[in-house]
Amino acid sequence: MTMRESLPRWQAGTFNIMGIGSYHEPVLAAEVLELLVRMPGVYVDGTLGGGGHSLAILEALERKGFLADSFLIGIDQDDHALQAASGKLSGFSGNSAIVKGNFSGMAAIVRKICGERNFTGSVAGILLDLGVSSAQIDTPERGFSYMRHGPLDMRMDPAAETTAADLINTMSERDLVTLFFRYGEEPRSRSIVRGIIDYREKHGPLLRTEELAGIIRTREARPDRAIKTLSRVFQALRIEVNRELEVLEQVLADGASMLSAQGRLAVISYHSLEDRMVKSFFTVQSSSDWGPRGVGLTEPLKKAEFAVVTRKPVASGQQELSLNPRSRSAKLRVLEKLA
Repeated sequence: MTMRESLPRWQAGTFNIMGIGSYHEPVLAAEVLELLVRMPGVYVDGTLGGGGHSLAILEALERKGFLADSFLIGIDQDDHALQAASGKLSGFSGNSAIVKGNFSGMAAIVRKICGERNFTGSVAGILLDLGVSSAQIDTPERGFSYMRHGPLDMRMDPAAETTAADLINTMSERDLVTLFFRYGEEPRSRSIVRGIIDYREKHGPLLRTEELAGIIRTREARPDRAIKTLSRVFQALRIEVNRELEVLEQVLADGASMLSAQGRLAVISYHSLEDRMVKSFFTVQSSSDWGPRGVGLTEPLKKAEFAVVTRKPVASGQQELSLNPRSRSAKLRVLEKLA
């Protein structure tokens, strides 16, 4: 048996199905398993992707003897991801269900699936791996990357109505500046948007990733800064197209409310806006209410119902970074429901 054959299936390399972009090894998988898989019950992968994390969770449940009393529900809005994940999880079809949907509807989906399967176990763990997958980035037709020539799309759900091109070509100059500054934290937003408006007036609609990237590069003389600017602008458009931060705020609250005693919510974020939201939510949920300042209570008015497991975010180690450079910005935070 070769070393690759002896690895768990989730570590066996990339996964490709019917020409769809490759789904690489899941980010921080070993850390997720250590912190999340601790008892039998319902596990929810709210961002299924290619199924790498879900497969790792199912294998861990099997190794620990929890599988017979456990069930995993994987949710994703991307048809390509669902197709890839269904093949990857086929060996655990009796202990898993794959559902198309946005994780904003996670609570309703979990209730429905558990009811249909007559599974009464409590929610022991929830995983949210935020952001865009490698397969989406590497598929030019999806329009997520400034390094690929393709349509300005960026929809995680290909059936959704609004594309990045719709935003670029219909938003006012002021609204585009606000968008790039708020969701991309881009300091040169005004200059970039002026270039976009000039292009629209001279050439008509801006429809391609390479067109937008070209405008941004002409507005940034230094190549090293241009790459960061490109990343920030494309990030801002993607967040707005998919309502990512708006949805995240709701799904964090729903996820925490679903957990059973000692159940855990694990979130992997990739940029500062997401991570600040997750950190802030975890801080609030894990804080007891001591009333107005200066009252001097000996016991809190209300004890915290949650505890933060990861005081500092967990980041990828050197070995993972060497295998998957895209994991460099990943931060894992975990919240636990107290008994």
